[in-house]
Amino acid sequence: MKIILIHIIKFYRKYISPLKKPCCRFYPTCSQYALQAIEKYGALKGGVMSIKRIFKCHPFHPGGYDPVK
Repeated sequence: MKIILIHIIKFYRKYISPLKKPCCRFYPTCSQYALQAIEKYGALKGGVMSIKRIFKCHPFHPGGYDPVK
């Protein structure tokens, strides 16, 4: 499952993300954060961390530096 999620994120970063304007409020970007979280914690915990991060990525959140811990 971990490998499948990583491939989905890499596909998004290579083919879909370039079609959109840069809009992530965080560093590292949400997709990079998701890759790091899934690689470090596995599909379940890393996936949950990634979803929480994506929900924080909106105009009313200040964003900034938010590494995988």
